[in-house]
Formats: sequence, C-alpha cells, structure tokens
Amino acid sequence: MLVARAAWYNGYMTSTIKTRVNDKSVEEFINAVAGDVKRRDGFLLLEMYMQATGEDPRMWGSSMVGFGQYHYKSERSKQEGDWPLAAFSPRKQNLTLYMMTGFDSLTDLLPKLGKHKTSTGCLYINKLADIDTKVLDQIIKKSYLDSKRTLLSKF
Repeated sequence: MLVARAAWYNGYMTSTIKTRVNDKSVEEFINAVAGDVKRRDGFLLLEMYMQATGEDPRMWGSSMVGFGQYHYKSERSKQEGDWPLAAFSPRKQNLTLYMMTGFDSLTDLLPKLGKHKTSTGCLYINKLADIDTKVLDQIIKKSYLDSKRTLLSKF
C-alpha cells in the first residue's frame, strides 16, 4: 500500500515515500475527478469520512484523501514515515477505500455491503449506488476506530 521510490543518500540507496500529506485542496481534487457520478460519489465519501472520523480531510500525494495520521516504522525494512488512519480515492476505475488494519473486524459487515471487491487492504466499489451506504458508514467508522486503536498504540 505504501508508494516508495529509490533515492540516493551519501552513496547508499534508500527508499522514500512519495505519498505524503500536503496542502493541496481536497475539494479541487474531487472537482477534477472525471465523470459526474464518480465526482458526486467522491463528495459523498468525503462527507461520510468527515462524519465518521471527526477529522479534517488532507490530501496525501496526488490522489488520496486521508483522515488522521500515524507514524509507522516498517518491521521488514528501515522505512518509516507518516500515513493516514483512514483514506479513500475516487479513481477512474473505481472508488478505492483504504482499510489500514485489513478486514478481520469487518467480516460481519462486508456481506451486507452490496457489490464490491477487496484486496489485502483495499475495498473497491464501482459506484455508491451499488452498495448500502449505511453499511459502508459502519465499515468506515469501524475501520477508523480499529486503525486508531491499533496503529496509534503500536508505533
């Protein structure tokens, strides 16, 4: 889930995170999303996440809207940095919701959601009309609270 690029430091190759929090406008980003439905869904997700997390939205990289933040240190490498506790991106192909702690605590809700796909840490939805947004709201809240409880205490 972390996007890294190689960089040279004192003659040694290191890895730096390209996806960092920045001051770009979340509203301008969503307004630039192609397609009326995807754009409208992006704004609906923005409202859902703001209500669920109580956090202000921030742009992470060029295409991720994040809420909250934690500092991590990788167990497998020397990489460390900051990452949002909850995030989404209204991408061309689908709406991508990032589940920072995975899906273990969401197994009771996912069957009730409607049409979706998952990968290791992402929930993919074509459009919000395909799913039950009340269930999605529960998923966002639960995932955020799990992230806050697990990731803020872990690092």
